[in-house]
Amino acid sequence: MLKPAKKLQKVLIANRGEIALRILRACKEEGIKTVAVYSTADTELMHVKLADESICIGPPLATNSYLKVSNIIAAAEVTGADGIHPGYGFLAENADFAEQVEKSGFAFIGPKAETIRLMGDKVSAKDAMIAAGVPTVPGSDGPLPEDEETALRIGREVGYPVIIKAAGGGGGRGMRVVHKEEDLIEAAKQTRSEAGAWFGNPMVYLEKYLTNPRHVEVQVLSDGQGHAIHLGDRDCSLQRRHQKVLEEAPAPGLDEKARQEVLARCVKACIDINYRGAGTFEFLYENGRFYFIEMNTRVQVEHPVSEMVTGIDIVKEMLRGVAGNPLSFTQDDVKMHGHSLECRINAEDPKTFIPSPGLVKHFHAPGGNGVRVDSHLYSGYKVPSNYDSLIGKLITWGATRDEAMARMRNALDEIVVDGIKTNIPLHRDLVRDEGFCEGGVNIHYLEHKLANQ
Repeated sequence: MLKPAKKLQKVLIANRGEIALRILRACKEEGIKTVAVYSTADTELMHVKLADESICIGPPLATNSYLKVSNIIAAAEVTGADGIHPGYGFLAENADFAEQVEKSGFAFIGPKAETIRLMGDKVSAKDAMIAAGVPTVPGSDGPLPEDEETALRIGREVGYPVIIKAAGGGGGRGMRVVHKEEDLIEAAKQTRSEAGAWFGNPMVYLEKYLTNPRHVEVQVLSDGQGHAIHLGDRDCSLQRRHQKVLEEAPAPGLDEKARQEVLARCVKACIDINYRGAGTFEFLYENGRFYFIEMNTRVQVEHPVSEMVTGIDIVKEMLRGVAGNPLSFTQDDVKMHGHSLECRINAEDPKTFIPSPGLVKHFHAPGGNGVRVDSHLYSGYKVPSNYDSLIGKLITWGATRDEAMARMRNALDEIVVDGIKTNIPLHRDLVRDEGFCEGGVNIHYLEHKLANQ
């Protein structure tokens, strides 16, 4: 393993909650000083207490604090930071933010702005993947023309059902499934209108709608110096309203030849686009074939499962890479060991999914061999109502999938979060669900299960 020759001296963490604490821990291990930024609703966050310096950047409303670029840049200037880590969410995939960070003289701990733009637009991203040989979903291969006859012809060639997506969309928004040709034109008009309002970009494209796919993704690391590796794949098919609930690595029951081919193609794509940092290629997988959906140009919520099966610290590699160091590992160094599961713990009612902020009267983290808890919770912490409901991630590892599952059942039975409602009861049910335990459920499985309860 290569030792990094250079390192950042002080990193500002432009995020909150569990990912901010995760980044802080990696920085401390690397001997890098930390700056925590926080809103007035987040004065009691654990990473704020642990950071070398902390600075308030605004009121609870995210648009006036965590999304306020000028406040974050000013905080970096005042504290003398030389790098900014965006985590996930908020400004993590905002190309303008990345560009402003670099222009202001700081290292953006992620890809270059032009790469974020390339992969943030689903049309240009698909074009880049086709050029790299990554398998994509059959579709319009570019924007869906507004000319009705041409659009209808494309729909017939692809075959119904189809899905219309906003080119600048994300988070499950800006998508509409069309089952019949006579509904295509109106659906395209509505999606264009929504895309313009939500994302500031009315461009839409059309793809074949796969009826029973799985959601499988590939974790990559690249140093922007011509070197890239993959850390295997993950299955993220347990979803509700397009939001992931439980993830695992590696994805069970894939066609091995197809898996190895798509892993290699993702590495090639990283080199082709001169990618820097951690990234995730997301695919739909059906009948032994992969179909590219999008690339997330940031660290993922579910990155720990890839760390558990490879032993590689993804956040540390991000910190080292942006300082100008080559990857610490070659592909031959990456060995997959065992299986890992991650349950996203949300502050929400487990049946209605209504957010449940409030005072955590008592928090007890589970333990034991192969158990990891990424969470900013502690007894006496008050979960604010202003942000996403994710309050922690429970991760287990086992030599086999069955062992990882058994450890997850134990950990979910041990964890205690008193004072607020959480989705822990849902997870306890899922890890005992016969269909999920067999492996290979599709992206509709959880919603069908919930609908039939």
